[in-house]
Amino acid sequence: MSNALELPSILDLVAAPTLHEAFINRRGEALAVDAGGVQRLGAQCLQVLLAARAAWVADGHTLQLENPSEEFFTTLELLGAAPEDLTHDAKYDGKEIAA
Repeated sequence: MSNALELPSILDLVAAPTLHEAFINRRGEALAVDAGGVQRLGAQCLQVLLAARAAWVADGHTLQLENPSEEFFTTLELLGAAPEDLTHDAKYDGKEIAA
């Protein structure tokens, strides 16, 4: 996937507006989100990630979560979410959906 977004290490209240803007700038195309460097995930940034997934679903584009760090994965579970809640595979019957 050519378009990638590397998440910052700290995803807290302060990072939420910047994260939101990063998704807005990439909307309309398939996106891979690299969570490998995340050390801390807050509820506000989780809301941004969930909203991004909803936007990618509405647009019919693929949104992938790649390389989630142990801290990201653990906090995601503590907040009641799972990695698959943040992804969207824009395929239907094994065929890519044209946007």
